Amino acid sequence: MHYYAVVVEIKINNVFNLADKIKAFNQGRLPDMLLLKYEAMNENTFRFFRGSCHLFYEQLHSYKDLPPSPKVWICGDLHLENFGSYKGNNKLVYFDLNDFDEAVLGPALWEVMRLVTSIFIAFQSLDIGPEKSMNMATLFLKSYANTLSQGKAIAIEPRTSKGIVRQFLKGAQDSTYTDLLEKRTQKKGNKVVLNIKDERHFKINKALKRLLKEHLEHWLAQSNDSPYHYKVKDIVFRVAGTGSLGQRRYLFLIKSTLKKNNYLLVDMKEAFPSSVQPYLKNGQTKWNSEAERIITIQKRMQYVSASLLSSTVFQGSSYVIQELQPVKDTIKFKLIKDQYRDIYQVIDDMAVLTASSQLRSAGIQGSAIIDELMAFGQQKNWQNKVLDWTRQYAVKVQKDFLTFKKDYESGVFI
Repeated sequence: MHYYAVVVEIKINNVFNLADKIKAFNQGRLPDMLLLKYEAMNENTFRFFRGSCHLFYEQLHSYKDLPPSPKVWICGDLHLENFGSYKGNNKLVYFDLNDFDEAVLGPALWEVMRLVTSIFIAFQSLDIGPEKSMNMATLFLKSYANTLSQGKAIAIEPRTSKGIVRQFLKGAQDSTYTDLLEKRTQKKGNKVVLNIKDERHFKINKALKRLLKEHLEHWLAQSNDSPYHYKVKDIVFRVAGTGSLGQRRYLFLIKSTLKKNNYLLVDMKEAFPSSVQPYLKNGQTKWNSEAERIITIQKRMQYVSASLLSSTVFQGSSYVIQELQPVKDTIKFKLIKDQYRDIYQVIDDMAVLTASSQLRSAGIQGSAIIDELMAFGQQKNWQNKVLDWTRQYAVKVQKDFLTFKKDYESGVFI
């Protein structure tokens, strides 16, 4: 059942407790994988926040004092771990927004408020004091507004990066496919296959495997986005992320038919409707599929598109296809929690990139033009209201997490 129908069903039946909302939203996901999602959400407040995007927008939608902001393309689930490195289709490495499953046309401040809320929640989970959390949230808003006001989108790559992001990207730049293949594959006789001992990999049955192989080989032969002269060698079910757990996701090992021992890893992820859209009044573009929505908005918002980014339809469901990255993809704040200057630089970079993604995609199919975004960036009346609401909502998330944890441990989600 799609989320739009679930929302209506909840309202009709007056089912408003937290567990019912979460279970209703997650209907239609693979049961075994959904248990892994609930297990991940039970780890800490931040993972609960990541796995319950729909609860955030339910609350934000009801906030009546939020100042108006321009309509822009938003990734919809912006938080501290949805920035990271990736290899672009030009084979260079970038630091940018990197998750667009929830992407829609929406108010610019909705994107900002989800990120700022994530600062308060993540820093609390890391035992970083409230004063530093507020300083970083304030920094984010000021840098975001300043970048908008200048009207020029910025890209971050190894040569232009600073501080720990520079170190991060240089490490990512030096990572090789050989390193990735060593982690993800194993030798089986004379063959190279995906390593089923990897905790993120699960076997799939032979019938499904045959159908998936036929499907991807058709994509390899027909799609302009696919690499040339490759054949499928192995396939597993792949587990990754938090919010998307329970969606179908497959990892393909493909091998060049021209170059010896030349392999690529391709990720194919089922696309679900955005959990943001039910709370938006503005009209949305009519997409041919959810995967088309995701990759189109991603291409608009990122400076350079991820390698092999494409969409396909398999057994009636749409999927996003992209190359599995041979690089570390997110900054681990736990490792830099005591490095204030590094955290400062990372948050500043994230603010610049958030504004840049909106400037980059301005004036397309209903999004505000750059002049409107510049004018909004120059306004000062919205920053304190953002800080007040996000700080209060972070407290509510902590309470909701404790409720969820109690329900989870009592077996409500089994």
